[in-house]
Amino acid sequence: MTTFKTAESVCEGHPDKLCDYISDSVLDGCLAVDKYSRVACEVMATRGHIIIAGEITCRGKVDIRNIAIQALFDRGYDPSEFNIEIYVHRQSKDIAEGVDTSLEARGGDKGYNGSLGAGDQGTVYGFATTETDEKLPLPLVLAHRICEGIDDARKLDKITGIKSDGKAQVTIEYENDIPKRVKSVVVSVRHDKDKSLFSLFYEIKHIVLLEVFRVFPLDRDTEILVNPSGKFIEGGPSADTGLTGRKIMVDTYGGLASHGGGAFSGKDPTKVDRSGAYMARHIAKNIVASGLAEKCEVAVSYAIGKAEPVAVNVNTFGTSEFSDEYICQIIKRVFDMRPGEIIRYFGLRNRRYANTSIYGHFSCPLYPWEVLNKVGEISEIVANDLKEI
Repeated sequence: MTTFKTAESVCEGHPDKLCDYISDSVLDGCLAVDKYSRVACEVMATRGHIIIAGEITCRGKVDIRNIAIQALFDRGYDPSEFNIEIYVHRQSKDIAEGVDTSLEARGGDKGYNGSLGAGDQGTVYGFATTETDEKLPLPLVLAHRICEGIDDARKLDKITGIKSDGKAQVTIEYENDIPKRVKSVVVSVRHDKDKSLFSLFYEIKHIVLLEVFRVFPLDRDTEILVNPSGKFIEGGPSADTGLTGRKIMVDTYGGLASHGGGAFSGKDPTKVDRSGAYMARHIAKNIVASGLAEKCEVAVSYAIGKAEPVAVNVNTFGTSEFSDEYICQIIKRVFDMRPGEIIRYFGLRNRRYANTSIYGHFSCPLYPWEVLNKVGEISEIVANDLKEI
């Protein structure tokens, strides 16, 4: 059966990603002076305005305005063209108390290990597949590489006359759920008014695309579209209002796996939207790397103020010789999914998050949630269980 799967990514100056970057830069600024900061920072960018709002509790002084100015400069914008407005206040006392002392500890278990409660309710998802070395869907990996390649070509002057706002989309043709060929590639890049669209097409194809698709080549029937709308001179927040958290599919699995709806950027690690999703991805990736399944989706549900998840579910899409229920039992034996333990396990209070705001949160092998450090333990458990049968 032939099917098609499509995923997109965006360049570092895309308005939504600009907002993610500012949000995470503010978070980093807070964690640098107080690693126990509580941060929920949202940003909107529109013509001439950067609006920063949210809840921030930090025991140090953070210059949010200068952080935003530096972030704009980093992403290829002139900070003098924007009026920066800041509206922040402290985290709700009710939420803070519920997170500081979990429901379990408040229930009388004074010796409860892991007293930090979840910062919000909801379900987070982790996904992994054998399609790529990154254990991510192939269309998403290729789209990320295109955008990274465009950003690099611009900054290294390999392609001149382009701006930091852009995006890419890749469609892969599958046969019986196996990637077979590249059906189409769509790239849109902001450019100077005197930039030739013919030159832009040639440069994007020969400097970026042919390099990206060495691992999974284009063919003579692959449709390549560069700026299919025509000229793309006006861009950035002047043409497209940006918001923190609007590119959650780019951040995760390209829409090719489930998503609970919570964004990552601008949130400190007590928010399970971020930390819980990192753990769910870590679990799914280690399960796939251990050979238990070719695909694995892990769903973890939390209640605000409660440390232990209220539910854990697994779906291996029929790609495992073991039942999903059995794999779920293994997960509960190997991984601690309480927020406080996730923070400790990954060292999330000591990290900086601005770099996670581009090319996805799961595409860099240096991120601790991407490390395959539980494969041996998982394999040993399965081997011992099989001996007992």
